[in-house]
Amino acid sequence: MKKWTEKDFKYIWHPYTQMKDCQDLPPIFIKKAKGIKIYDENNKMYYDTISSWWCNIHGHNHQMITQAIKKQIKSLDHVLFAGFTHKPAILLAENLLDVAPENLKKVFFSDNGSTAVEAALKMSFQYWQNKGKKEKKLFVCLDHGYHGDTIGAMSVSGDSIFNEPFKPLLFSSIKADSPYCYRCPEKKLKKDCKIECFQSLESIVKKQNKKICGLILEPLLMAAGGMIIYPPDYLIKAAQLTKKYNIHLIVDEIATGFGRTGKMFACDYGNIYPDFLCLSKGITSGVLPLGATLTTNEIYNAFYDDYDKKKTFFHGHTFTANPISCSAAVASLKIFKKENTLKKVQSIIPFFHNQMEKFRNMDFVGDVRYIGMVGAIELVKNKETKEPFDFTERIGYKLYKKGLQEGIILRPLGNIIYLFLPLSISQTDLEYILNKTEKILKNLLKVENI
Repeated sequence: MKKWTEKDFKYIWHPYTQMKDCQDLPPIFIKKAKGIKIYDENNKMYYDTISSWWCNIHGHNHQMITQAIKKQIKSLDHVLFAGFTHKPAILLAENLLDVAPENLKKVFFSDNGSTAVEAALKMSFQYWQNKGKKEKKLFVCLDHGYHGDTIGAMSVSGDSIFNEPFKPLLFSSIKADSPYCYRCPEKKLKKDCKIECFQSLESIVKKQNKKICGLILEPLLMAAGGMIIYPPDYLIKAAQLTKKYNIHLIVDEIATGFGRTGKMFACDYGNIYPDFLCLSKGITSGVLPLGATLTTNEIYNAFYDDYDKKKTFFHGHTFTANPISCSAAVASLKIFKKENTLKKVQSIIPFFHNQMEKFRNMDFVGDVRYIGMVGAIELVKNKETKEPFDFTERIGYKLYKKGLQEGIILRPLGNIIYLFLPLSISQTDLEYILNKTEKILKNLLKVENI
């Protein structure tokens, strides 16, 4: 298989990868996957502890999904979705609206998370233009938020290494303080917290609501920004604020949707009724690319016009509502019902959270946080001052390399290592993963003597 790795290095440019690192750590050639495990060319097994970038839910090669794909491809592989439709898209839209917040009535399909967000931003902006509110042109976001890598999605994300080189290309947005409990912007301790960090967002909206289209945020879990987990009260207050000042609430559940937080959607923790719900990743259980932007009849009707055809939403993608992807997504939602996935995961979540606590007192562990089947460990140089490791020290990368040797994926977000586990995981496998993670942290930090 060495020849394949050599060809990879010759021809391919990998995402989020300093390609120079591939000389030290070549991409691992994966030849098969089953359940929560993937296997390389030597049959070495790796636990898929980050759900293949947060999208695998039911385990790899689930029979119901593979059968749905095989059945669909025999009849219809793809057809343009402007002026045409098909059964898998209709079924999926119906099924999504059945489990989504009840105010959402329409589904606009795309093909990934960034495009689901782009569609929501453009819909929100054009809605106000169609309604004659020409002054509404701004979006509010959180300073640790992340919504994708396209220009619009980057424009409403926090400043980070992901978008820093592209700042001259981005449109202006207003950034509020994030509810980052470990590094509280208001310098509060958790025990004393009264959600004072909300004042930053509230102040912005109060002053500039007449210019604001909407607020976009990730509910309860800010994933790429550092697996930041925040209280439902903040989300509830944010939703109330948008309603009070007549701006749209755009909820990005690309990472949190489909059971990741223990409920179907993170919105369910606060009975939140957003104007837009952006979905992707787990929608097909990570088998095929697909995105969806759900919205209300009120939004939809602002584009529905007998006379002014310019009110049309002129946006789309070649593979919008691809029938095979839609069939996979319908099958994934069926699995939730057939296997009672959300109820089953409730029995393992308390064990997971309890076991995460054992990392809290380790040297160089500043914070431990978790929600549903997502857990994160933030590493710091000094626990008292919360001083982070410098980027050049690459502590996360070192842990990642060691994890691969031990058969688990601890792909870092800077100084944060995390577990983003498939909902199908057993307690036995979970215990093994956590024990390995503990061993890796203890040994590496000791050896590095940092």
